[in-house]
Amino acid sequence: MPGFTHLDKDGHPVMVDVSGKPETEREAIAEGWVVLPEQVYKTVCESSVKKGDVLRIAELAGIQGTKQTPYLIPLCHGIRLDNASVRCELVAERSAIRVECRVRAREVTGVEMEALTGVSVAALTVYDMCKALDKGIEIRNIRLLMKKGGKSGEYRAGEGGGR
Repeated sequence: MPGFTHLDKDGHPVMVDVSGKPETEREAIAEGWVVLPEQVYKTVCESSVKKGDVLRIAELAGIQGTKQTPYLIPLCHGIRLDNASVRCELVAERSAIRVECRVRAREVTGVEMEALTGVSVAALTVYDMCKALDKGIEIRNIRLLMKKGGKSGEYRAGEGGGR
């Protein structure tokens, strides 16, 4: 197993030096789930949450989150994103909202953290907008589904490398 790239030889935190890397097309997709108590799910479906349209506001917040990643994750590089989208989908059989974030950039480092941050911020926004109805909302299974580009190539969840 390779060593940690964010620590120097003495164990101090460092930002990885990407100055010599070429720009390549990068893409990442992440997902997460917000599991809602039955009455909260019904209220979201009816678009009657007093704070507004939960799904659209969460999508917007998730996109904003992708752009704030280097301010939230200490050793993340600030990169120029070419595209970020977040989709929140109601899933009745799970009484949940599935959140998916896709991020693209032509950069020297990957966009996995941006995709994961987008999902996390969108999920937290759902919680914030619905917590007055019931605090039993659960955020679950935030994970990377796919990444491509860069030296490490392509990764897809379930194709090795994951548990």
